[in-house]
Amino acid sequence: MKTSHLAAVAAAFLALGACMPNAAPATDPGPAGPTAAPETRAACETEGGTWRREGRLGLMACVMPHADAGQPCTDSDQCAGDCRLADDKRPAEGEAVTGVCQANTSNFGCFTRVEDGRAAATLCID
Repeated sequence: MKTSHLAAVAAAFLALGACMPNAAPATDPGPAGPTAAPETRAACETEGGTWRREGRLGLMACVMPHADAGQPCTDSDQCAGDCRLADDKRPAEGEAVTGVCQANTSNFGCFTRVEDGRAAATLCID
């Protein structure tokens, strides 16, 4: 391989590396602000979390339950996590809806957030 090709390949890998998610533990941006999740399995389980693989990369992370999980809501300001639709319904963006507070700190999967009593765009995060 020519030197110019090697340089191009190296530059591509460096650029891709910038796209990699941070391997830091998930945080809970609840009403009191961000809280660092426990970084070890033992600490996670001691604090009531579940140590599991998260996301497409399968990185181990502590998933903590939210105390207000399942409570009715019309906006994420009312929840420790997001206000989301409780089922797989995919209403039109902007449709008036009521959601429930997110169950835990995991942000992976498909979900529709509820903001100001209206459905936001459905997101799928892997």
